Amino acid sequence: MYKNLLVGLGIVLMSFIVVKKEPITLYIIGDSTAANKQPKAFPETGWGMELQPYFDNNVKVDNRALNGRSTKSFLNEKRWEAILTTLKEGDYVLIEFGHNDEKINKPEIGTSLTEFKINLIKYIQETQAKKANPILLTPIARRNFKNGVLADTHKGYPAIVRKLADSLHIPLIDMERKTAKVLVELGDEPSKKLFNYVDSGNVNYPLGKKDDTHLSPYGAKIVAGLVAEGVKETKTDLGKYVIKK
Repeated sequence: MYKNLLVGLGIVLMSFIVVKKEPITLYIIGDSTAANKQPKAFPETGWGMELQPYFDNNVKVDNRALNGRSTKSFLNEKRWEAILTTLKEGDYVLIEFGHNDEKINKPEIGTSLTEFKINLIKYIQETQAKKANPILLTPIARRNFKNGVLADTHKGYPAIVRKLADSLHIPLIDMERKTAKVLVELGDEPSKKLFNYVDSGNVNYPLGKKDDTHLSPYGAKIVAGLVAEGVKETKTDLGKYVIKK
C-alpha cells in the first residue's frame, strides 16, 4: 500500500516538472555590415553584434555573417553548409546580402542579378527543407549624399530581394528603406555618427577613417533595433520574443 502511495506521489510530482524549452536559434548570414568584428577593427561594429539584447531568453542569436562575403562566396566557402548541420525545426535565418554581390568586377564574389536571385532561392529552400524559417533582408543603405540628397548605391539588388519575398511569400525586412529613412532624417553631416568615422591617432586607424558603409557602435545599435522592429512587423512567431526597448 505504502509502495503504491509513493509511486502515485512520484507521478504527481513529475507532472509538475517543467521541461526546459530549447531556445530558438536565430542565425544571421550576410556580410561585413552585420558581422562580428575582431578587436583590430574597433570601433567598426556589425549590427549582428548588437541584436541579442533585443530578444528575450527564448532566442539565441548565432551571427555567422562575415566580412566580404556575397551569396556566392558564402556558399562556395561552405559557410552555409556548416549552418545546415545544426539548423533545426523552428529556427530562423536572417538573410542579408548585396553589398558584395554588387562587385561584379570580382568574379569570385560578385554575382549578376540572376545569380543573386538563384542563390537566395537556394538559401530559402534549404532553410525550409529543415522546417526552419527564412527571413529576407535588403542590404542596409550606404551613407552616400549628393548635394544633400541620399543616392542609391545598391543598383537592382534590393529590388530582387523584394520581388522574391513577394513571389515566394517569404517575410521581408526592408533594411535599405529603413536605414535610408534614418539617414535622411538625420541629414548628411549628422548621419556620420552612425558610421565608422574615426579621427587620426586611433590605435586601429592611425591616419583616421571615413567609412560610409560600416557602422559605429552607436550605428550598430540603431540598425539592430530596426532589424528587431522589422521582425515584429513580419508577424512571425519570432516577433513574440522581441523585447521593447
